[in-house]
Amino acid sequence: MKLKVAIQGIQGSNHHQVAQDFFGEAIDMVECLSFDAMIDHLIHGTADQGVMAIENSIAGSIIPNYNLVYHNNIHITGEHYLSIHHHLMVLKGQNIHQIKEVHSHPMALLQCKDFFKPHVHIKLVEDVDTAETAKRIQEKKLHHVAAIAPKVAAGLYDLEIIAEDIQTIKNNATRFIILKKKNTLLPKEEINKASLRFINDH
Repeated sequence: MKLKVAIQGIQGSNHHQVAQDFFGEAIDMVECLSFDAMIDHLIHGTADQGVMAIENSIAGSIIPNYNLVYHNNIHITGEHYLSIHHHLMVLKGQNIHQIKEVHSHPMALLQCKDFFKPHVHIKLVEDVDTAETAKRIQEKKLHHVAAIAPKVAAGLYDLEIIAEDIQTIKNNATRFIILKKKNTLLPKEEINKASLRFINDH
């Protein structure tokens, strides 16, 4: 039986890439459109392990995710760092002057906002996931709409990349943690890293 790995987003997302890098390609992907849904899959046993972004070298820590792990008593069994590359993609045959809206995850929009400053005609629209936006553009044949997503999404959903590596800071990495409901994988003597949580009196 294949390992079931819960990811935030769908195939073609950065979480998908990390799951394959960490576990290999012989896994069943459990797609979740929120981190809360991912935790629910771990709690109810419909996923064996999960992949969760926890901090980014540009935007900092993703505080709600720390809270999700803590309040649900989820165990961290590994970590993976991924260099982030954001690409602007559209239905084939369009150019940037035809684009009216760019949809993507809020983090991706934040990391690419400087690229769009000269393009005042483009509206930036927050969406749930990078790859899901790319998939929707293809399925609904959305003209005048672009997605910011990883390069793998362009191949999966047959889109054309019209601008590569549009992130403001090129040295951009995200730290992902590997999650399990209970640690049954690592003997205590092999654990070499800890996360601490503390609250000030005030």
